[in-house]
Amino acid sequence: MSFLELAAVEKKYGALTVVKGVDLSVERGQLVCLLGPSGCGKTTTLRLVAGFVDASSGEVRVEGRVVSSAGTTVPPEGRNMSMIFQSYALWPHMTVFQNVAYGLNLRKLPADEVKRRVHEILTVTQLLPLEHRYPGELSGGQQQRVSLARALVVKPEILLLDEPLSNLDANLREEMRFEIRRLHDEFKYTTVYVTHDQSEAMTTADVIVVMNDGYIEQAGSPEDIYARPESEFVARFIGGTNILSGARLSDTALRCNGDFVLDCGSGKLAADGKAIASVRHHDIHVGETRQAEVNCVQGTVARQIYMGSHRDYLVTIPGGETIRAIAPVEVKLPVGDSAWLHFPKEKCRALSR
Repeated sequence: MSFLELAAVEKKYGALTVVKGVDLSVERGQLVCLLGPSGCGKTTTLRLVAGFVDASSGEVRVEGRVVSSAGTTVPPEGRNMSMIFQSYALWPHMTVFQNVAYGLNLRKLPADEVKRRVHEILTVTQLLPLEHRYPGELSGGQQQRVSLARALVVKPEILLLDEPLSNLDANLREEMRFEIRRLHDEFKYTTVYVTHDQSEAMTTADVIVVMNDGYIEQAGSPEDIYARPESEFVARFIGGTNILSGARLSDTALRCNGDFVLDCGSGKLAADGKAIASVRHHDIHVGETRQAEVNCVQGTVARQIYMGSHRDYLVTIPGGETIRAIAPVEVKLPVGDSAWLHFPKEKCRALSR
């Protein structure tokens, strides 16, 4: 039995179903990221776990105890969960200390216990020198740390984060990704984290759950999701990739539209329907001459951009399809020149859907 379980959970608003039969198991102490585009159902799934919305069908269970179902819902305050929002939701008239102590005071803990626990968490989150400041006197990153400290200080069973870094600039977002992971490793809370940013998910998660149109497309470790996508949607959403399509020749080989055979080193093509494969931009070899007997096609350079550490190519192959490839700066082919593309078999992934 997993610590947190979602079993065939659905959420409907009238005729619209936004979460569609979601099954998910989260082990104690894991950090799980719900990842997907806007409108895919990830925030609604988080709100179902938190108790902010009722399930239309299915169950949410914590240690086997049903906290949400179509017939009954334990209110948020009865779930021992903490939630962190995009907007930080700090009290502007309270100091850092008072904001962090708020949940402990609601629980009517003794004053000396409140002070000890607040100072402990402020030290861990590097906020102790700022304990007497107000939110308006803090940077965005500092406010986010206060929000984290307030959520952690009550020692929740489950920590829920709803796109917590979306209001920060790029540099702060990167810094806070590592901070969230550091705090998770220190406290080992079971965490469910919603984001649309694949870099956040790759940096922070033990398990990434990719959602699309209310369904779970795939769940696995960051390495599994990136290196072994099971569908075209997952391959496109996680990292830059080329999707090649054509006629199925076997479980792992297809004749592509550019009239060349692509043999894949992993995955399996669907028995019927469109045969498709994924090859990451940086895994394709670009050159002036043919580099191998198999998995090669000749095309014409349509675009070449110098990026400092590499060159970014767009190559048009027979049939009119364009392939994007990342090559070393030493590979310099002008627009309009002929170019050979080699797709290493071990880097090609056959997709089942």
